Amino acid sequence: MTAFWWVNHKQTVRQEIDFQYLWSPKTKSDGAKSVFYDNMRRATPGDLVLSFANQLIRYVGRVAEFAFTAPKPAEFGSVGTHWQNEGWLLPVYWTPLSAPVRPKSLIDILGPLLPEKYSPIRPETGDGNQGVYLASISERVFDVVVAATTFDQPALMRGGANSLTYQVVAETLDDAAEQSLLHDLTLDDTTRKSVIQARRGQGLFRSNVEAVERSCRLTGITNPSLLIASHMKPWRACISAQERLDGMNGLMLTPDADLLFDRGFISFENDGQVNVSRRVDRGDLRRLGFQDLAWDQFGFSEAPMKWQTKPFVPAQHEYLAYHRTQIYVQ
Repeated sequence: MTAFWWVNHKQTVRQEIDFQYLWSPKTKSDGAKSVFYDNMRRATPGDLVLSFANQLIRYVGRVAEFAFTAPKPAEFGSVGTHWQNEGWLLPVYWTPLSAPVRPKSLIDILGPLLPEKYSPIRPETGDGNQGVYLASISERVFDVVVAATTFDQPALMRGGANSLTYQVVAETLDDAAEQSLLHDLTLDDTTRKSVIQARRGQGLFRSNVEAVERSCRLTGITNPSLLIASHMKPWRACISAQERLDGMNGLMLTPDADLLFDRGFISFENDGQVNVSRRVDRGDLRRLGFQDLAWDQFGFSEAPMKWQTKPFVPAQHEYLAYHRTQIYVQ
């Protein structure tokens, strides 16, 4: 079911429109949670977004991917110097409206339709509410705004060649981290080589993981040729060579399981319980052969497979906690 959003992004509108995304910190500058930043994780591919800046709505967007952890975009420059460097990046495909819409001119209609709490603009005046970023709105609010203009709906629905994807951004961030390592004079050549190999689950990192995890956590497969050494805390997010090479920061997974884990569609509790995102299509899970996830949590009638999970050791817990809070799509 499509949800509808309104983003107030005067400071970063040009960068976010040009590069096809939204980006926010994870918390306020004092560390407190913000519903508007949490909404980044609630947005789902296919949801529609209105872009509000300088008193005008000039663009409508379609969410292209679930949000994921990413550093503050370099193109922001000096904007948001008080923001944390790590935040949520939400890929959004934007298309322009044929004529900008000024919400103030529609406030008599929009006002009564705006949410009583967490409204993006003031229902009496149409001025933007300070501190609001991504706000939830009703379909009715969206319809009132777009009724006053037009946009290329087919283009919006199919996206475009410049639409961001998780894979593109992840590769870009990994490339940047690797370039930094190549110029890190604190690392000797042997360590540098091992750390770079760890990016793709190879070399010393894989050996370290195999010493801890000898089979796929989901399927029990032990054939090394069918297993990938995957980081719990992503390679690009690690802050040291030790984290990137630590066997406690890894799992051996089959390719399909690795994709689900890497993208945050599954995660694990310390006791070995499998967490499955409710925003993953259950039919897709069954087609991938993961029937027991559907059986255990959602009551599908297929006979479940036998799962091979066991408790994690304490040294793995911190890495798992990072994955559950920063990667897992709830």
